[in-house]
Amino acid sequence: MTMKIKELKSKKLYKEYALEIPYSDVEELINTKILIPIIPKTFYAVGVNYINHVNKMAKIRGVKSEPPNSPDVGYRANNALIANNEPIIIPKDATKNVQYEGELVVVIGKKAKNLTQQNVWEHIFGYTIGNDVSERNWQAKDRTLWRAKNSDTFKPMGPYIETDVNLDDMTTIVKINKEVKDQFRTNDMIFGISDYLCNMTKYLTLYPGDVVWMGTDEVPKNIKDGDIVEIEISGIGTLSNPVIRE
Repeated sequence: MTMKIKELKSKKLYKEYALEIPYSDVEELINTKILIPIIPKTFYAVGVNYINHVNKMAKIRGVKSEPPNSPDVGYRANNALIANNEPIIIPKDATKNVQYEGELVVVIGKKAKNLTQQNVWEHIFGYTIGNDVSERNWQAKDRTLWRAKNSDTFKPMGPYIETDVNLDDMTTIVKINKEVKDQFRTNDMIFGISDYLCNMTKYLTLYPGDVVWMGTDEVPKNIKDGDIVEIEISGIGTLSNPVIRE
């Protein structure tokens, strides 16, 4: 029988299933804080990368659906990064239109320039999970994304890096307070990981530890004070963060 570490808090269960592990070590592991898995030298983020998202957002806005014709990329700021279980803090002057975006994160493992479809994968160290929290009113009216997407705590990432995944088997599930809000095939992208990395490295050099967030699908929902937001990607794990308003 496989037991979760937190379940071993029960000494009765511990004695029955985990005699080979000192109980003091289990307690120490339970109380260990998991930090951000990587602090990137450069923090890249993809936008508008799922056709279903493009179509649904166009319908909501009453405009023609226009998928991107090239893999464009933007930037995010390290000050916004927080770890698994740390709180997303919504600024007191933010509107109610603060939303999650559940994203696959690519972690670069080797210095990369002018990558090709043949060698791109050997430059990837692994994958983790990101929540691209966004204040939509600021996003619409500010000239840049400086606060809409880069306010402190707006970029949860973690809980850890997985180096062995099957992209085609992965599913992204977003939950608020345990209720499923979105679910989509993680790799169902307009432009895939290799497309982005090959295009990016025509113009810039990627370095070990850089991250590329790969965008989200569906139509994200608002989050509010008291919520618990979970981003689960099969093959990696679950990124969970409570929400607090200042």
